Amino acid sequence: MSAAFDADLTACADLVRRADPARFQAAMAAPVAARVVLFPVYAFNVEVARAPWVTQEPMIAEMRLQWWVEALEEIRAGNAVRRHEVVSRLAQVLDAEGAALLIDLIEARRWDIERAPFEDEADFIRYIEATSGNLIRAAARALGPAEEDVLCDAGFALGLSNWFRAMPALEAAGRKPLPDGRPEAVRNLAGEGLRRLARARAARAHVSSAAAPALFPLWETGPVLRAAMRRPASVAEGTLDLAPVRSRLGLMLRVMSGRW
Repeated sequence: MSAAFDADLTACADLVRRADPARFQAAMAAPVAARVVLFPVYAFNVEVARAPWVTQEPMIAEMRLQWWVEALEEIRAGNAVRRHEVVSRLAQVLDAEGAALLIDLIEARRWDIERAPFEDEADFIRYIEATSGNLIRAAARALGPAEEDVLCDAGFALGLSNWFRAMPALEAAGRKPLPDGRPEAVRNLAGEGLRRLARARAARAHVSSAAAPALFPLWETGPVLRAAMRRPASVAEGTLDLAPVRSRLGLMLRVMSGRW
């Protein structure tokens, strides 16, 4: 490992490896300099995504999320930050705008605590854009120049595919993950995700090579969304995951070609 991988960064990488294998693989496919940025951002996402689920007490979950908001406020203000293996490394890669994007991500995650259904499709789309979309935007911003519209489209497509894959677990936890779970509604959502994925990929030229590793996690997005569109029942059945060999090959080809 590079000398940049101190104990804190190694801890971030290990957290992502255990809790978010897909993003870990995508980060490991990136240059070492990009991993120094991606692992803290992805480790933050792990911590915030699981905060509402590690307790049955809404107040405790709120306190966990608020702790992260306050840590990011310290980074955004340029103040000394609290000592924490993830926060300490985030402070080295985020600027004020990047910290603001992740604060908005946390605010969206409060929906996970409330456990109420989405009001409508627009409400659902806002959630996906504020979570997955802001994560990609913050990661790319810390790496290099990229057009915001491209990142928003890519983030929505990735977030939707991940949400579809998480549907069985969400339903088992007593959630109503979609505003409309009927097959035709699922098919329409998958189609919108594919449309936005295609639009993002058509505008690759507006994402610098330095920022491109932030989009490596999209390598499975197209196959997952196409499978959901062809057979919406596969979402509820939890049969969207790609075969491991196909998945690894897909990542390798995307990275080698530079066509995330």
